[in-house]
Amino acid sequence: MDIRKTVTGKILSAHLVEGELIANKRIGIKIDQTLTQDATGTMAYLQAEALGIDRAKTEVSVSYIDHNTLQQDNKNPDDHAYLQSIAQKFGLVLSKAGNGICHQVHLERFARPGKTLLGSDSHTPTAGGVASLAIGAGGLDVALSMGGAPFFLKTPEVIGVHLSGKLPSMVAAKDVILEVLKRIGVKGGVGKVLEYYGPGVRSLSIQERATITNMGAETGATTSLFPSDEVTKEGLRQVGREKEWVELVADKDATYNSTIEIDLSSLEPMVAKPHSPANVVSVRELEASSIKVDQVCIGSCTNSSYKDLVTAALMVKGKRVDPNVSLTISPGSMSVFHLLSKEGYLADLIAAGARILECTCGPCIGQGLAPKDNAISIRTFNRNFKGRSGTDNANVYLTSVETAVACALSGTICDPRKYGELKNIPNPETMPMQESLVITPISLEEAKRVEIIRGPNIRPIELRGALASTVNGEVILKVVDDITTDHIMPAGIYLPLRSNVPEYSKHVFEPVDREFYSRAKAKNGGFVIAGDNYGQGSSREHAALCPSYLGVKAVIAKSFARIHLANLINFGIIPLTFMNSLDYDKVEMGDQLAIESNELDKNAVVLKNLTKKIDIQLLHTMSEEDVETIKAGGTIQYIRNKYK
Repeated sequence: MDIRKTVTGKILSAHLVEGELIANKRIGIKIDQTLTQDATGTMAYLQAEALGIDRAKTEVSVSYIDHNTLQQDNKNPDDHAYLQSIAQKFGLVLSKAGNGICHQVHLERFARPGKTLLGSDSHTPTAGGVASLAIGAGGLDVALSMGGAPFFLKTPEVIGVHLSGKLPSMVAAKDVILEVLKRIGVKGGVGKVLEYYGPGVRSLSIQERATITNMGAETGATTSLFPSDEVTKEGLRQVGREKEWVELVADKDATYNSTIEIDLSSLEPMVAKPHSPANVVSVRELEASSIKVDQVCIGSCTNSSYKDLVTAALMVKGKRVDPNVSLTISPGSMSVFHLLSKEGYLADLIAAGARILECTCGPCIGQGLAPKDNAISIRTFNRNFKGRSGTDNANVYLTSVETAVACALSGTICDPRKYGELKNIPNPETMPMQESLVITPISLEEAKRVEIIRGPNIRPIELRGALASTVNGEVILKVVDDITTDHIMPAGIYLPLRSNVPEYSKHVFEPVDREFYSRAKAKNGGFVIAGDNYGQGSSREHAALCPSYLGVKAVIAKSFARIHLANLINFGIIPLTFMNSLDYDKVEMGDQLAIESNELDKNAVVLKNLTKKIDIQLLHTMSEEDVETIKAGGTIQYIRNKYK
């Protein structure tokens, strides 16, 4: 196939600054836009300062405060003050706490067809709903791109997702991406882009498209993309940005590495059962079991748009939520919230018994609204990893808004089609952007006078030393398949520590092994052994940064998730894979291991298990520059050495 004929290839070609568009070969692309959120942004900007970056060189860079807005002590407000002063210093747009979830706000205000966007959040591909090549990455990569450096990745394969037909009533865009997850799982998109095309695309609004591209991150995909067509133009017109529209579609003779065929008219309501977004079945299959529901949460960057919340309001109008169910609503942006209030939909939700939350991520990341013990929680979110809700033994099911509302009304998991049909959901002529919580950049002269505010919770970056010639140590942890970044570095109540690595590091691997921190300190670090898809989920670089701080020298896994693999390299942890996955069983907790660092110059490395007196063949996929980065002790040190 010729990738240049696809939407993906056209954007990559227009932004290519290094390498060639050959599948799986390393390329560098120019980044037009960046975004950060507060859970990752504080560290990203601390790293930018350490690199000597003091001004954004992108077309637009936005700092969002949306993840950790609970202000139970000084930590969060101190960090917010730091982010506001940094935004003024660096020439960033600041979206203050309460203005909305970064991906929803960026879709409304800044995402543009044909542009590249790099965000320190794994759900950055939301902007693919308007044909922006939007990629999630670690905060350090975002800092570098904000400073004008290219972003490096491997040329992805492109999976074409051909859509035909039209969604029936009470079947939603969320059901489309759940169907994709059902087919390819949480690893099927690794190293790939999901590009949607076909006649069914025209029936989906940009917000519906964004729901699909948002949750495409759960397949492990680099990003997901829709074309820019007349529907895109109309969506941009509604928010006053019609002039930013350009047509961007695949050539008629474009081909793909592989294709997925989905007839939208044949889909039915779907649900992802605990504890994986890919554990998908039809709602109909669960309905007969009469599973009682305790909590329903509607919102998140996947399903908090105007259309989503109007759908919820229309379904509950004149009705009451089951008395045994707690229903919460999290609007995606202040602009959405304002319009819902102005048009009376907010009153309908409140009258039905819904609790209205702030325009933030909130319960999606375990920030409040934890379910009760052993609860069944229905959520319109994108992840249902065990414990992510804040309650370890809760069972979280992921659904569309339509299904979630039906569950809230009935008190059990049920098919929303039993509540009739929803036709012609009102679409606003315009949705004015609310500006009260947005701070635009100041002039360069004014920025020079800005003093950066640093609260006591903000600690400077501590650099790792250069790699030793022989890397040896003990296996201090062995884990199974599909370990997420939530397992490695839990969020929730610990998010206020995100800018204080020494304190945050005390909780590394806490959901898996509460003794890990003390063991890592006692052993002066060591090796971690892992199964398949290690590091899936959130882009949070703390899942590499904090283990690095504790002295983790290498992670040896069956396979890695893309963003986490890059983060490990950024912070000097060697990512290696078993040549034979059966060798995973030959390494145990407490084994003494050693590798020679000069072997990293090749793709094959010999692991010496000194305890069992055996050699094991390992591989890595690092580029020459990645290896030099590892040897220097991480990206910051590598760049400092290179340009000193």
